Amino acid sequence: MNRFGDRRLYLCTPIQKDLAAFVESCVKGGVDIVQLREKNAPDREIVAAARQLSRLLRPMGIPFIINDRPDIAILSGADGVHVGQDDLSPGEVRSILGSGAIVGTSNHSATEHLRSIREPCDYLSIGPVAETPTKPGRPGTGVDLVREAASVRDGRPRYVTGGVTPQTIPEIARAGGTHFVVVRYLTTSNDPRGAATKLRRAIEAALGR
Repeated sequence: MNRFGDRRLYLCTPIQKDLAAFVESCVKGGVDIVQLREKNAPDREIVAAARQLSRLLRPMGIPFIINDRPDIAILSGADGVHVGQDDLSPGEVRSILGSGAIVGTSNHSATEHLRSIREPCDYLSIGPVAETPTKPGRPGTGVDLVREAASVRDGRPRYVTGGVTPQTIPEIARAGGTHFVVVRYLTTSNDPRGAATKLRRAIEAALGR
């Protein structure tokens, strides 16, 4: 369960223009785990994009995760699946993909986090700390949830989501956050490699590495 302990910068991206080039730039800047999260495209388009990223990331040694869909993970050769509270449970995903797959789950409250601890997942995400357009209608949790989640030491990383930037990383780290999910700071950047580098440096500085 500790296989992601040293992977601290997690990119979550929709399908976008020049997707493979964008993701490769982010990895070169310091991203070390990638999730494809696409809610609006047809399944065929998602599968095609997922296969493209799987081919790109596997030789680079970067774990590749699909949001919600075990079927697309299987078809694309992805390493695993991330599920939300309203999707299949981590245990159900594990039964589909097997013991070697990566399974992660989202948590937006202390109650959800405590429930997820009992699930067979490799990592848990916490947040969004700040309200974000990627989760419309969901208020920010603040850093108290980060602090509470960090107090549970079971060998599994907690990836903090929502408004993660080089400027917010120090506060999150002071609350106990050590792993970070980034969406808009990278997906809207004109220089994704440079942006990822800034995030990586901020993480290392905040964690004293």
